[in-house]
Amino acid sequence: MRSPLDRFRHAVSFELIALLLVVPLGAAAFGMPMHDIGVVGVVSATLATLWNLLYNWVFDLTLSRTRGTTLKTLPLRILHALLFEGGLLLVLLPFIAWYLGVTLWQALVMDLSFALFYLVYAFGFNWGYDRLFPLPEWQRKAEA
Repeated sequence: MRSPLDRFRHAVSFELIALLLVVPLGAAAFGMPMHDIGVVGVVSATLATLWNLLYNWVFDLTLSRTRGTTLKTLPLRILHALLFEGGLLLVLLPFIAWYLGVTLWQALVMDLSFALFYLVYAFGFNWGYDRLFPLPEWQRKAEA
């Protein structure tokens, strides 16, 4: 399993790169000031970072206990991304509606748009991260 320092590096780099992408894209897509989308982005990133640390630890612990490894197959990577974004969606919806002064329906559309972005982004980022920083157990399995 990944060390706490590695999990921290993963979570922080994930959110920083995402913010650099999502704030200008979100401001342009929804016709809102970059500052407002930036605040939503930073609050969302903070909550997501905390969720990321907890969620990935529990997910890997569950994989390790049920499968004997944290190596993720393609279906497991898809499930991982969907469950992560679904949990985050529930937490962020009320905040987005309140802060941006939009209806819950508008906040849902915005949140789903962000979730779709993050779903694709999380899949790609996590796959890339795992290739850039593979765990020793994965290398042993690849050699066997």
